[in-house]
This record gives sequence, structure tokens and C-alpha cells, in this order.
Amino acid sequence: MSQVTILAYGAGNVASVQFALERLGATVRLTADPAAIADAERLILPGVGAAGYAMSRLRDLALIEPIRAFSRPLLGVCLGQQLLFESSDEGGSVDLLGLIPGQVRPLTPGPGLPVPHMGWSRLSRLRDDPLLDGVDDGAWAYFVHAFVCPDGPATIARADYGGPVPAVVRAGNRWGCQFHPERSAAAGARILQNFLELPA
Repeated sequence: MSQVTILAYGAGNVASVQFALERLGATVRLTADPAAIADAERLILPGVGAAGYAMSRLRDLALIEPIRAFSRPLLGVCLGQQLLFESSDEGGSVDLLGLIPGQVRPLTPGPGLPVPHMGWSRLSRLRDDPLLDGVDDGAWAYFVHAFVCPDGPATIARADYGGPVPAVVRAGNRWGCQFHPERSAAAGARILQNFLELPA
């Protein structure tokens, strides 16, 4: 049975992610203990709200360095994906974890599209990746966000919101989903199952 640790740092959608993983048969541990994080088989960094608040919570709990040093599979969800990058324009300028190059910027939607991007959008796969095994090109995912990651070499799937939205990113053993896989029906469940099956 797969074991997964969720960072419970006071800025994440912890309960819904936990329940989604448990439905898949995973053993889930919630923690903000740096030693437990360093020892984790695989790690999920959830996030809702503002990047500055999330980073201040990680800093106060002495979690930034353990996350940066974590070499086994790591998945950032929603704001958690954005935190993987170098900096964010949200609230001025916020230094992030710096695990993927680039700056998170305000979402600029197409004409007539509201901000935040809230609702279902299709995923367009750019290349094969074990996190996306069994996820069809054009599968639907559920998004809620007002800022967007840079679209660069780390992007492995996009959504379209009047412009490209990096929906799934990867750098080494670090992945991110801008959408909420725990709220994305069959495609989201498959992504979480794939994460649980990644070699630790």
C-alpha cells in the first residue's frame, strides 16, 4: 500500500486531498514536522490562498529547506504548484521555493473570461509523463486560480483560458498541478493514483 505525506501547514486544502488519496487506498500522514517530511516516501504540497501567506507559514514552521532538499516524488497542488517556482507577483514580489525557474504572474484571460479562472477546462498533453499515464488528451480538470505559472520547459500539459495555462509541470522528481486533482473526477483520480505509483 502506498504511503503519502501531506504538508499540513495551515494554507492548504488538506482534507479533500486526504480523502481523495484514502479512496485510492493510500496510507496518508498529515504533518508539519520537518523530520517527518525528510523521511516521507512521497510528499504533497497543497495550497490555497495567497503565496506570501503560504511562504510565511512554511518559513515559520522551518519547512522551506526540508522541501527544497526532498528528492523523492513531490506534488504541488494548485497554489502548491506555484510555490515550486522562483517568485510570484502576488502581493508585490514574493520569493518562492525556487525549485523550477520562472516567475508566477497574474492570469491574463481571453476576452470575456473572468478572473479567477474557476471551473472545468480541458488538458492538452505536451509529452508523455508517468504522472499523466492513462489521462486522455482533452480530459477535463477543475481549476480555481488568479495567478499563473510561466509556460516553459517544465510544462507537460496545458489548459487554454484565452491563452496557455501551464496545468501540469515537472522538474526532476517534482511535479505540480495547477488544477485540483481531488476535484477533477476520473482524470484527477488517475493522476493521484499515478503519483502514488511513482517509484520513491
